[in-house]
Amino acid sequence: MTIDKIAATLTGISHHYAKVNGTKLHYVSAGTSCPPVLLVHGFPETWWAFRKLIPLLAKNHRVFAVDLRGFGDSDNGPGTYDSKTSAEDLHLLIEELNVGPVHLAGQDISGATIFRLAATHPEDVLSFTAIEMGLPGFGLEMLADVTRGGTWYIGVLAAPNIPEMLLSGREREFLGQFVFPSMSATPGAISEADIDEFVRTYSRPDGWRGAIGLYQSMLQEGEDIAALAAAHKLSMPVLAIGAGGGEFTFATMSQVASGQVRSVSIDGVGHYAALEAPEMVADALLEFYDISLQLNKSKG
Repeated sequence: MTIDKIAATLTGISHHYAKVNGTKLHYVSAGTSCPPVLLVHGFPETWWAFRKLIPLLAKNHRVFAVDLRGFGDSDNGPGTYDSKTSAEDLHLLIEELNVGPVHLAGQDISGATIFRLAATHPEDVLSFTAIEMGLPGFGLEMLADVTRGGTWYIGVLAAPNIPEMLLSGREREFLGQFVFPSMSATPGAISEADIDEFVRTYSRPDGWRGAIGLYQSMLQEGEDIAALAAAHKLSMPVLAIGAGGGEFTFATMSQVASGQVRSVSIDGVGHYAALEAPEMVADALLEFYDISLQLNKSKG
């Protein structure tokens, strides 16, 4: 595997690989102070979605951002790419790095993955932050219903063999001319260099495999996630950060957390809050982490 020279030279960020759960995950790290933070990207993203956020958090925390299996520079060979498998990847990565419990934050399509991790391995998670995120079984599937304003490409990504036929070789057009422009609202926040980096990894052979797996999983696992939420509501402090998606994230997390969910709304930006408003996201996270530590101490 190769790391793009631009990605490799970001100040203070180092690149690593870990073999877990039958695959090899790429992740980056920055900072040295504890407690640690684990950032998990959505679609059409990689760890690069957090490139502006990481330095802001690393002043006070040890920060990790991972490429989920099938994404970025993580392995994408034949195998299973559903949220259950990706959640186990993250559990074993935390174990391999010996950094748990972590402040866990994820966005977009990583929702089911990080929810499964927090629900099944609460010992791994110090706090849970959902950024522009929904869950199967709690309305996320509606995003695939084009008759009700849903997004057409979810069906494309979930259809066997169709993403490779329609999107391979057209990554720049799809990402740079459609997806990011249509769901962002901050001119210049997502640069040509950002598009270059996302295109680089989605353009590799089988570069859509991770996204295909998570979207297929999303459309099939609603009952499973709902049952898991009913049996194992999130017991750690939970924060919902909404931006272009409005109150959807907060409404979802309020149904799966055992306690009160804190909510932050970032107005005037689109879906990609970590790229469009990194300072606001960092301020919300750092404040929440301080509150979480106090809450956990009071419980202890």
